[in-house]
Amino acid sequence: MSRHSFLVYVLAAAIAPSAALAAGDLAKGKETYKMICETCHGPAGKGDGPGAQGIQPSPRDFSKGEFKFDANKNGKTGEDADLKGVISKGAAEFGGSPLMTPWAGTLSDADIDNVIAVIRSLKK
Repeated sequence: MSRHSFLVYVLAAAIAPSAALAAGDLAKGKETYKMICETCHGPAGKGDGPGAQGIQPSPRDFSKGEFKFDANKNGKTGEDADLKGVISKGAAEFGGSPLMTPWAGTLSDADIDNVIAVIRSLKK
């Protein structure tokens, strides 16, 4: 293997895991987001949906692009893997609100990836 080929291989291997997680289908994700997330997080992801009234702590404002949980415990918050963990297991699993439903078993991995694509698109 040439040095160039080896570098391409190493770079591809390093990039592949995060690229796979970010590969959600935005259009499909919008349908799922509207159905299960919008009630609390709102249509623009500001945490101001009709179901958010009186909830403490308030639902996350996705438009800020700030995420609190390090679900995969690697020292970095807000990665796709962290979002996937919180969506799958619910926020209470990571010290957040017990009111956030864990969606594992209801949503497929692909559905969750699609919702993550929507969450990423809401950052202003």
